[in-house]
Amino acid sequence: MNYNVNEKGYYGEFGGAYIPEMLYPNVEELRQNYLKVMAEPEFQKEFNQLLKDYVGRPSPLYYAKRLSKKYNTKIYLKREDLNHTGAHKINNTIGQILMAKRLGKTRIIAETGAGQHGVATATVCALMGLECIVYMGEIDIARQAPNVARMKMLGAKVVPATSGSKTLKDATNEAIRDWINNPVNTHYIIGSAIGPHPYPDMVTRFQAIISEEIKWQLKEHEGKENPDYVVACIGGGSNAAGTYYHFLHEEDVNIIAVEAAGLGIHSGESAATSVLGREGIIHGCKTLLMQTIDGQITEPYSISAGLDYPGVGPMHAHLCKTGRAEFMSITDDEAMNAGLELCKLEGIIPAIESSHALAIFEQKQFKPNDVVVLSLSGRGDKDLQNYIEYFKI
Repeated sequence: MNYNVNEKGYYGEFGGAYIPEMLYPNVEELRQNYLKVMAEPEFQKEFNQLLKDYVGRPSPLYYAKRLSKKYNTKIYLKREDLNHTGAHKINNTIGQILMAKRLGKTRIIAETGAGQHGVATATVCALMGLECIVYMGEIDIARQAPNVARMKMLGAKVVPATSGSKTLKDATNEAIRDWINNPVNTHYIIGSAIGPHPYPDMVTRFQAIISEEIKWQLKEHEGKENPDYVVACIGGGSNAAGTYYHFLHEEDVNIIAVEAAGLGIHSGESAATSVLGREGIIHGCKTLLMQTIDGQITEPYSISAGLDYPGVGPMHAHLCKTGRAEFMSITDDEAMNAGLELCKLEGIIPAIESSHALAIFEQKQFKPNDVVVLSLSGRGDKDLQNYIEYFKI
Protein backbone atom coordinates (compact mmCIF):
# COMPACT_ATOMS: atom_id res chain seq x y z
CA MET A 1 0.00 0.00 0.00
CA ASN A 2 1.33 3.44 -0.90
CA TYR A 3 0.50 6.32 1.43
CA ASN A 4 2.23 9.03 -0.60
CA VAL A 5 0.62 11.03 -3.37
CA ASN A 6 0.58 9.53 -6.88
CA GLU A 7 1.48 11.38 -10.09
CA LYS A 8 -2.18 12.37 -10.58
CA GLY A 9 -2.30 14.04 -7.17
CA TYR A 10 -4.27 11.34 -5.35
CA TYR A 11 -3.79 9.43 -2.10
CA GLY A 12 -5.82 6.33 -2.92
CA GLU A 13 -9.21 7.78 -3.86
CA PHE A 14 -8.63 11.15 -2.16
CA GLY A 15 -6.95 14.32 -3.40
CA GLY A 16 -6.90 15.73 -6.91
CA ALA A 17 -7.36 19.34 -8.00
CA TYR A 18 -10.98 20.43 -8.21
CA ILE A 19 -10.59 24.08 -9.10
CA PRO A 20 -12.30 26.79 -11.11
CA GLU A 21 -10.81 27.29 -14.57
CA MET A 22 -9.50 30.71 -13.54
CA LEU A 23 -7.15 29.06 -11.04
CA TYR A 24 -5.86 26.37 -13.36
CA PRO A 25 -2.76 28.33 -14.57
CA ASN A 26 -1.64 29.10 -10.97
CA VAL A 27 -2.06 25.58 -9.68
CA GLU A 28 -0.56 24.06 -12.82
CA GLU A 29 2.50 26.35 -12.64
CA LEU A 30 3.05 25.22 -9.07
CA ARG A 31 2.49 21.55 -9.91
CA GLN A 32 5.01 21.61 -12.73
CA ASN A 33 7.68 23.35 -10.68
CA TYR A 34 7.40 22.47 -6.99
CA LEU A 35 9.45 19.25 -6.97
CA LYS A 36 12.06 20.69 -9.33
CA VAL A 37 12.48 23.83 -7.22
CA MET A 38 12.58 21.87 -3.94
CA ALA A 39 15.33 19.63 -5.32
CA GLU A 40 17.60 22.54 -6.28
CA PRO A 41 20.71 22.57 -4.05
CA GLU A 42 20.40 26.35 -3.69
CA PHE A 43 16.81 26.06 -2.50
CA GLN A 44 17.71 23.27 -0.06
CA LYS A 45 20.59 25.30 1.30
CA GLU A 46 18.50 28.43 1.86
CA PHE A 47 15.58 26.48 3.35
CA ASN A 48 17.77 24.54 5.79
CA GLN A 49 19.75 27.63 6.75
CA LEU A 50 16.58 29.53 7.63
CA LEU A 51 15.18 26.57 9.57
CA LYS A 52 18.37 26.51 11.60
CA ASP A 53 19.18 30.19 12.14
CA TYR A 54 15.74 31.79 11.96
CA VAL A 55 13.27 29.14 13.16
CA GLY A 56 15.66 27.58 15.67
CA ARG A 57 15.56 23.97 14.45
CA PRO A 58 16.07 21.21 15.27
CA SER A 59 13.26 21.44 17.83
CA PRO A 60 14.05 19.26 20.87
CA LEU A 61 12.65 15.78 21.39
CA TYR A 62 11.89 15.94 25.10
CA TYR A 63 11.36 12.93 27.35
CA ALA A 64 8.41 13.92 29.56
CA LYS A 65 9.44 12.15 32.74
CA ARG A 66 6.53 12.97 35.04
CA LEU A 67 3.90 12.50 32.35
CA SER A 68 5.49 9.15 31.44
CA LYS A 69 5.44 8.09 35.07
CA LYS A 70 1.77 8.97 35.45
CA TYR A 71 0.70 6.96 32.38
CA ASN A 72 3.30 4.20 32.82
CA THR A 73 4.78 4.47 29.33
CA LYS A 74 7.60 6.40 27.60
CA ILE A 75 6.29 9.72 26.31
CA TYR A 76 8.45 11.97 24.15
CA LEU A 77 7.26 15.42 23.10
CA LYS A 78 8.44 16.84 19.79
CA ARG A 79 8.72 20.47 20.81
CA GLU A 80 7.33 22.34 17.78
CA ASP A 81 6.06 24.88 20.33
CA LEU A 82 9.65 26.12 20.64
CA ASN A 83 9.92 27.21 17.01
CA HIS A 84 10.01 30.91 16.18
CA THR A 85 6.33 32.08 16.13
CA GLY A 86 5.33 29.28 18.51
CA ALA A 87 4.16 26.44 16.28
CA HIS A 88 4.98 24.08 13.42
CA LYS A 89 3.42 26.45 10.86
CA ILE A 90 6.67 28.33 10.19
CA ASN A 91 8.31 25.22 8.61
CA ASN A 92 5.82 25.39 5.75
CA THR A 93 5.68 29.18 5.32
CA ILE A 94 9.47 29.40 4.99
CA GLY A 95 9.35 26.73 2.29
CA GLN A 96 6.46 28.33 0.45
CA ILE A 97 7.84 31.89 0.55
CA LEU A 98 11.06 30.62 -1.04
CA MET A 99 8.93 28.81 -3.63
CA ALA A 100 6.88 31.97 -4.33
CA LYS A 101 10.02 34.05 -4.83
CA ARG A 102 11.43 31.55 -7.31
CA LEU A 103 8.14 31.65 -9.22
CA GLY A 104 8.34 35.46 -9.36
CA LYS A 105 5.34 36.20 -7.12
CA THR A 106 5.22 39.56 -5.33
CA ARG A 107 2.02 39.30 -3.29
CA ILE A 108 1.16 36.67 -0.70
CA ILE A 109 -2.26 35.67 0.60
CA ALA A 110 -3.13 33.18 3.34
CA GLU A 111 -6.03 31.94 5.43
CA THR A 112 -5.81 31.34 9.15
CA GLY A 113 -7.96 29.86 11.93
CA ALA A 114 -6.09 29.95 15.21
CA GLY A 115 -3.89 32.68 13.77
CA GLN A 116 -0.67 30.66 13.98
CA HIS A 117 -0.44 30.19 10.22
CA GLY A 118 -1.34 33.85 9.69
CA VAL A 119 1.47 34.90 12.03
CA ALA A 120 3.90 32.50 10.35
CA THR A 121 2.95 33.88 6.91
CA ALA A 122 3.18 37.51 8.04
CA THR A 123 6.58 36.67 9.56
CA VAL A 124 8.11 35.29 6.36
CA CYS A 125 6.59 38.10 4.27
CA ALA A 126 8.28 40.63 6.57
CA LEU A 127 11.49 38.62 6.28
CA MET A 128 11.35 38.68 2.48
CA GLY A 129 9.74 42.11 2.02
CA LEU A 130 6.57 40.87 0.28
CA GLU A 131 3.01 42.19 0.56
CA CYS A 132 0.85 40.02 2.84
CA ILE A 133 -2.94 39.70 3.11
CA VAL A 134 -4.38 37.26 5.67
CA TYR A 135 -8.03 36.18 5.64
CA MET A 136 -9.45 35.24 9.02
CA GLY A 137 -12.99 34.48 10.21
CA GLU A 138 -14.60 37.23 12.27
CA ILE A 139 -15.16 34.82 15.19
CA ASP A 140 -11.53 33.70 15.12
CA ILE A 141 -10.38 37.33 15.03
CA ALA A 142 -12.26 37.87 18.30
CA ARG A 143 -10.97 34.72 20.05
CA GLN A 144 -7.37 35.01 18.84
CA ALA A 145 -6.78 38.74 19.38
CA PRO A 146 -3.06 38.48 20.31
CA ASN A 147 -2.29 36.75 17.00
CA VAL A 148 -4.23 39.40 15.07
CA ALA A 149 -2.09 42.08 16.75
CA ARG A 150 1.06 40.15 15.86
CA MET A 151 0.09 39.92 12.21
CA LYS A 152 -0.56 43.66 12.04
CA MET A 153 2.75 44.45 13.76
CA LEU A 154 4.46 42.28 11.15
CA GLY A 155 2.95 44.43 8.40
CA ALA A 156 0.16 42.11 7.24
CA LYS A 157 -3.34 43.25 6.36
CA VAL A 158 -5.91 41.11 8.22
CA VAL A 159 -9.22 40.83 6.34
CA PRO A 160 -12.24 39.49 8.27
CA ALA A 161 -14.40 36.76 6.69
CA THR A 162 -17.99 37.66 7.58
CA SER A 163 -19.90 34.92 5.76
CA GLY A 164 -21.06 31.48 6.93
CA SER A 165 -19.70 30.41 10.30
CA LYS A 166 -17.11 33.22 10.16
CA THR A 167 -14.28 30.74 10.90
CA LEU A 168 -11.53 28.93 9.00
CA LYS A 169 -13.67 27.47 6.22
CA ASP A 170 -14.98 30.93 5.33
CA ALA A 171 -11.53 32.53 5.52
CA THR A 172 -10.34 29.90 3.04
CA ASN A 173 -13.23 30.72 0.69
CA GLU A 174 -12.28 34.42 0.79
CA ALA A 175 -8.61 33.65 0.10
CA ILE A 176 -9.53 31.51 -2.92
CA ARG A 177 -11.73 34.38 -4.24
CA ASP A 178 -8.80 36.78 -3.90
CA TRP A 179 -6.54 34.37 -5.76
CA ILE A 180 -9.01 34.08 -8.64
CA ASN A 181 -9.02 37.90 -8.90
CA ASN A 182 -5.21 38.23 -8.71
CA PRO A 183 -3.88 35.17 -10.52
CA VAL A 184 -0.62 36.51 -11.97
CA ASN A 185 1.33 38.13 -9.13
CA THR A 186 -0.13 36.29 -6.12
CA HIS A 187 0.93 33.09 -4.36
CA TYR A 188 -1.52 31.53 -1.92
CA ILE A 189 0.30 30.02 1.06
CA ILE A 190 -2.11 27.32 2.25
CA GLY A 191 -1.43 26.54 5.89
CA SER A 192 -2.51 22.93 6.04
CA ALA A 193 -2.15 19.66 4.15
CA ILE A 194 -5.31 20.48 2.22
CA GLY A 195 -6.26 22.16 -1.06
CA PRO A 196 -5.76 21.21 -4.70
CA HIS A 197 -2.75 19.09 -5.68
CA PRO A 198 0.18 19.85 -5.29
CA TYR A 199 -0.56 21.66 -2.00
CA PRO A 200 -1.17 18.67 0.30
CA ASP A 201 2.07 17.04 -0.89
CA MET A 202 4.12 20.25 -0.89
CA VAL A 203 3.01 21.25 2.62
CA THR A 204 3.66 17.70 3.86
CA ARG A 205 7.17 17.73 2.40
CA PHE A 206 8.01 21.04 4.09
CA GLN A 207 6.63 19.74 7.40
CA ALA A 208 8.44 16.39 7.00
CA ILE A 209 11.43 17.98 8.74
CA ILE A 210 9.55 17.03 11.95
CA SER A 211 9.68 13.26 11.40
CA GLU A 212 13.14 13.51 9.85
CA GLU A 213 14.43 14.98 13.13
CA ILE A 214 12.42 12.56 15.27
CA LYS A 215 14.27 9.63 13.66
CA TRP A 216 17.78 10.74 14.53
CA GLN A 217 16.77 12.25 17.88
CA LEU A 218 15.08 9.03 18.97
CA LYS A 219 18.19 7.12 17.93
CA GLU A 220 20.14 9.29 20.39
CA HIS A 221 17.58 8.78 23.19
CA GLU A 222 16.51 5.17 22.69
CA GLY A 223 19.02 3.64 20.29
CA LYS A 224 16.35 3.15 17.63
CA GLU A 225 14.87 5.37 14.93
CA ASN A 226 11.29 4.14 15.04
CA PRO A 227 8.91 4.80 17.92
CA ASP A 228 6.07 2.39 18.67
CA TYR A 229 3.53 5.19 18.21
CA VAL A 230 3.49 8.65 16.63
CA VAL A 231 0.67 10.90 17.77
CA ALA A 232 -0.56 14.26 16.47
CA CYS A 233 -3.69 16.37 16.63
CA ILE A 234 -5.43 16.87 13.33
CA GLY A 235 -7.51 19.66 11.82
CA GLY A 236 -6.50 19.97 8.18
CA GLY A 237 -3.45 18.01 9.26
CA SER A 238 -0.10 19.64 8.45
CA ASN A 239 1.63 18.98 11.79
CA ALA A 240 0.31 15.42 11.66
CA ALA A 241 1.46 14.95 8.05
CA GLY A 242 4.96 16.13 8.96
CA THR A 243 5.06 13.96 12.10
CA TYR A 244 3.98 10.83 10.21
CA TYR A 245 5.80 11.35 6.92
CA HIS A 246 8.96 9.28 7.45
CA PHE A 247 7.00 6.56 9.27
CA LEU A 248 4.15 6.06 6.80
CA HIS A 249 5.66 2.89 5.34
CA GLU A 250 7.31 1.63 8.55
CA GLU A 251 4.93 -1.11 9.57
CA ASP A 252 6.20 -1.30 13.15
CA VAL A 253 5.15 2.32 13.79
CA ASN A 254 1.53 2.84 14.83
CA ILE A 255 -0.02 6.14 13.78
CA ILE A 256 -2.60 7.93 15.93
CA ALA A 257 -4.54 10.96 14.66
CA VAL A 258 -6.46 12.95 17.25
CA GLU A 259 -9.50 14.95 16.21
CA ALA A 260 -11.65 17.47 18.04
CA ALA A 261 -14.95 15.98 19.22
CA GLY A 262 -16.07 19.38 20.54
CA LEU A 263 -19.03 18.90 22.89
CA GLY A 264 -19.22 15.21 21.90
CA ILE A 265 -19.08 13.33 18.61
CA HIS A 266 -22.83 13.22 18.08
CA SER A 267 -23.66 16.48 19.86
CA GLY A 268 -23.96 18.45 16.64
CA GLU A 269 -21.07 20.57 17.96
CA SER A 270 -18.03 18.61 16.80
CA ALA A 271 -15.20 18.41 14.26
CA ALA A 272 -14.66 14.63 14.27
CA THR A 273 -14.38 14.16 10.51
CA SER A 274 -13.27 10.52 10.59
CA VAL A 275 -16.53 9.52 12.30
CA LEU A 276 -18.94 12.07 10.85
CA GLY A 277 -17.39 12.67 7.43
CA ARG A 278 -18.33 11.32 4.02
CA GLU A 279 -16.51 11.70 0.72
CA GLY A 280 -16.89 15.17 -0.68
CA ILE A 281 -15.01 18.05 -2.25
CA ILE A 282 -13.80 21.06 -0.28
CA HIS A 283 -11.28 23.76 -1.13
CA GLY A 284 -10.02 22.01 -4.23
CA CYS A 285 -9.65 18.39 -3.16
CA LYS A 286 -11.70 15.25 -2.64
CA THR A 287 -11.56 14.13 0.95
CA LEU A 288 -13.63 13.14 4.00
CA LEU A 289 -15.98 15.98 4.80
CA MET A 290 -18.69 16.70 7.35
CA GLN A 291 -21.81 17.38 5.29
CA THR A 292 -25.58 17.08 5.26
CA ILE A 293 -27.46 14.45 3.23
CA ASP A 294 -27.77 16.90 0.34
CA GLY A 295 -24.05 17.78 0.39
CA GLN A 296 -24.10 21.07 2.31
CA ILE A 297 -21.03 21.47 4.53
CA THR A 298 -21.81 21.01 8.23
CA GLU A 299 -20.48 23.71 10.54
CA PRO A 300 -17.71 22.16 12.65
CA TYR A 301 -17.12 23.17 16.26
CA SER A 302 -14.16 22.93 18.61
CA ILE A 303 -12.90 25.04 21.50
CA SER A 304 -9.65 25.03 19.53
CA ALA A 305 -9.64 27.52 16.64
CA GLY A 306 -7.12 25.38 14.75
CA LEU A 307 -9.14 22.15 14.72
CA ASP A 308 -12.63 23.33 13.76
CA TYR A 309 -12.32 22.44 10.09
CA PRO A 310 -15.11 20.38 8.48
CA GLY A 311 -12.72 18.17 6.53
CA VAL A 312 -9.31 16.60 6.80
CA GLY A 313 -6.36 16.56 4.38
CA PRO A 314 -6.58 13.88 1.64
CA MET A 315 -3.54 12.02 2.94
CA HIS A 316 -5.26 11.62 6.30
CA ALA A 317 -8.54 10.60 4.66
CA HIS A 318 -6.53 7.83 2.95
CA LEU A 319 -4.82 6.82 6.23
CA CYS A 320 -8.24 6.67 7.86
CA LYS A 321 -9.96 4.72 5.08
CA THR A 322 -7.15 2.15 4.79
CA GLY A 323 -6.86 1.75 8.56
CA ARG A 324 -3.17 2.77 8.52
CA ALA A 325 -3.90 5.37 11.20
CA GLU A 326 -6.07 5.03 14.27
CA PHE A 327 -8.33 8.06 14.65
CA MET A 328 -9.37 9.16 18.13
CA SER A 329 -11.82 11.93 19.03
CA ILE A 330 -11.29 14.15 22.08
CA THR A 331 -13.84 16.55 23.59
CA ASP A 332 -13.22 20.15 24.65
CA ASP A 333 -13.26 19.13 28.31
CA GLU A 334 -10.80 16.27 27.85
CA ALA A 335 -8.42 18.51 25.87
CA MET A 336 -8.54 21.40 28.35
CA ASN A 337 -7.82 19.10 31.29
CA ALA A 338 -4.94 17.42 29.46
CA GLY A 339 -3.48 20.85 28.65
CA LEU A 340 -3.61 21.91 32.28
CA GLU A 341 -2.09 18.59 33.31
CA LEU A 342 0.95 19.20 31.08
CA CYS A 343 1.35 22.64 32.69
CA LYS A 344 1.33 21.09 36.17
CA LEU A 345 3.45 18.01 35.42
CA GLU A 346 6.03 19.32 32.96
CA GLY A 347 5.95 23.12 33.17
CA ILE A 348 4.87 23.43 29.54
CA ILE A 349 1.75 25.36 28.50
CA PRO A 350 0.51 23.73 25.28
CA ALA A 351 -1.73 25.10 22.55
CA ILE A 352 -5.28 23.76 22.91
CA GLU A 353 -4.79 21.99 19.56
CA SER A 354 -1.87 20.01 21.00
CA SER A 355 -3.81 19.37 24.21
CA HIS A 356 -6.20 17.21 22.20
CA ALA A 357 -3.31 14.86 21.39
CA LEU A 358 -2.22 14.82 25.05
CA ALA A 359 -5.70 13.72 26.13
CA ILE A 360 -5.41 10.26 24.55
CA PHE A 361 -3.45 8.93 27.54
CA GLU A 362 -6.65 8.97 29.61
CA GLN A 363 -8.37 6.86 26.94
CA LYS A 364 -5.77 4.47 25.63
CA GLN A 365 -3.53 2.11 27.56
CA PHE A 366 0.11 1.87 26.41
CA LYS A 367 2.67 -0.71 27.52
CA PRO A 368 5.42 0.39 29.93
CA ASN A 369 8.10 -0.04 27.24
CA ASP A 370 6.16 1.59 24.41
CA VAL A 371 7.89 4.65 22.99
CA VAL A 372 5.21 7.21 22.18
CA VAL A 373 6.27 10.33 20.29
CA LEU A 374 3.71 13.12 20.40
CA SER A 375 3.88 16.28 18.33
CA LEU A 376 3.48 19.26 20.64
CA SER A 377 2.44 21.36 17.68
CA GLY A 378 2.17 24.75 19.34
CA ARG A 379 2.51 26.74 22.53
CA GLY A 380 -0.38 27.99 24.59
CA ASP A 381 0.31 31.73 24.76
CA LYS A 382 -2.37 32.39 22.15
CA ASP A 383 -4.89 30.38 24.18
CA LEU A 384 -4.37 31.93 27.60
CA GLN A 385 -7.73 33.72 27.46
CA ASN A 386 -9.47 30.40 26.70
CA TYR A 387 -7.66 28.68 29.58
CA ILE A 388 -8.44 31.60 31.93
CA GLU A 389 -12.16 31.52 31.10
CA TYR A 390 -12.42 27.74 31.13
CA PHE A 391 -10.68 27.15 34.46
CA LYS A 392 -11.73 30.51 35.97
CA ILE A 393 -8.08 31.16 36.77
